[in-house]
Amino acid sequence: MTNEKLQKETLYIHKGYHSNLHHGSLTVPLYQTSTFAFETAEQGARRFEGEEAGGIYSRLGNPTVHVLEERMAALEYGEGALAFGSGMAAVSTILVHLTKAGDHILCTRGIYGCTFGLLNILKEKYNITHDLSLLASEEAIEAAIKPNTTCIYIETPINPTMEIVDIEMITKVAKKHGIPVVVDNTFSSPYLQNPLQLGADFVLHSATKYINGHGDVIAGILVGKQNEEIEAIRMSIQKDYGGIISPFDAWLLIRGLKTLHVRMDRHTQNAEEILSFLKTCDLVENIYYPYDDQNPQFEIAKKQMKAGGGLISFTVKGGIKSAQKLMNELKLIKIAVSLGDAETLIQHPATMTHSVVPEKERMEMGITDGLLRLSVGLENSTDLIEDLQSAFSKLKS
Repeated sequence: MTNEKLQKETLYIHKGYHSNLHHGSLTVPLYQTSTFAFETAEQGARRFEGEEAGGIYSRLGNPTVHVLEERMAALEYGEGALAFGSGMAAVSTILVHLTKAGDHILCTRGIYGCTFGLLNILKEKYNITHDLSLLASEEAIEAAIKPNTTCIYIETPINPTMEIVDIEMITKVAKKHGIPVVVDNTFSSPYLQNPLQLGADFVLHSATKYINGHGDVIAGILVGKQNEEIEAIRMSIQKDYGGIISPFDAWLLIRGLKTLHVRMDRHTQNAEEILSFLKTCDLVENIYYPYDDQNPQFEIAKKQMKAGGGLISFTVKGGIKSAQKLMNELKLIKIAVSLGDAETLIQHPATMTHSVVPEKERMEMGITDGLLRLSVGLENSTDLIEDLQSAFSKLKS
């Protein structure tokens, strides 16, 4: 069967790799090399001119990295992909690519803390301004677009409030103005949501999270609709800025992708069971989960997501003191700021991932002092619920 006929779950394991080209190795080989030898001086010249395919230098491309990039492009229904040494390297690369001094970026109301920090750097150094907007209707989007808007940047679900943004609606308006749309798809993974199929031009991931899934890699991925544009970014911004991924980290991501669909099903199942438990806790004020039927954005989530995923945010009564006490009383669940790992993790956005955001903007994003973000892992949900139940009981004492 050709790759084009294979189902997505099979592509996670096979896309972009042909064992007969690598001495029959079942697993993608790790090409842990910085450079590649040419057979002749003329061959080296041809490769630098782009007249002949082949290895040159691992900052410009590496066989192990290429398998990862081809696989991610297929899983996000794009033509090309780039792998980076961090999620923020992917974010900064696409924003540098789409803007110049004096331009404007329109963003969703909530945004990852380091992305917020990057936007402020762009503003201070290059007068590339930005606005955070709810983007809840076509009229609101039209009103937020400026003559110098060159990019619309979306997170959905938004970190950490889990707000859902209607990707199709935003891309519909953006296309009328010729503005490219970038979607951070980290929280969903390619298994649950595919923004390029909904009209976006670029999709990116902190591959540190669900794509890797094992808590041992820092990496980023950028996928684009047009391979020609992706290759232009590779040979300009990525090559010269140097935000590349190591072959070993790419190899670990390839390994992680093989189980992504299985892991995401389990993350989601556990999250749904914890959601049911949290609804019984009188110390919980609000719960934020895409596939909660009480979520006012539930219909949008169902339209563009396969399932709700493994992340739940909730607020506890008593603000920061109660939130921190709850975390400190947990025994099995770990206090850590990442997500998508086999281990269940909890963090306090106001003092951790989003502490860089000024209080006024943080409150406008909905990141209150009592908000906690729970990345539900792969453990038995009964054990997780018992850990939470015990911690909540300590809050009452």
